[in-house]
Amino acid sequence: MSDAYTGGCACGAVRYEILAEPMVSNHCQCRDCQHKSGTGHGSYLTFAQRGDVALTGEATHWDLVGDSGNVKTRSFCPTCGSPVYLTFSAMPDLFTIHAASLDDPGRYTPQMVTYAVRGHAWDQLDPALPKFDTMPPM
Repeated sequence: MSDAYTGGCACGAVRYEILAEPMVSNHCQCRDCQHKSGTGHGSYLTFAQRGDVALTGEATHWDLVGDSGNVKTRSFCPTCGSPVYLTFSAMPDLFTIHAASLDDPGRYTPQMVTYAVRGHAWDQLDPALPKFDTMPPM
């Protein structure tokens, strides 16, 4: 295993440390990710075991129904508003962080684009990345 993945919000009130490797890293072009980011996509690293994550600070949570029809919970800092992580009711063991929340965002390497069907022509992502119209089977 490499060094832990560490990061958090802009003001430092919400922090994480993850002692595992991500199972997948993706750009997501669903409408929720577009709204959340204010851009054409969100960028994420997903870890298989919530138990590998150490959290400090108290995040604010917001539940919504994603394009998949499943409830996801967006967690963000109540002080600075930075999005930090997501969890999914249908897959409670998964833990997903926002790539930009990493202390070293250079550790993020996208492997695919999900919900590409919702992408915009002006949101140019690496054309070599595999693209899926929905969430591919994991």
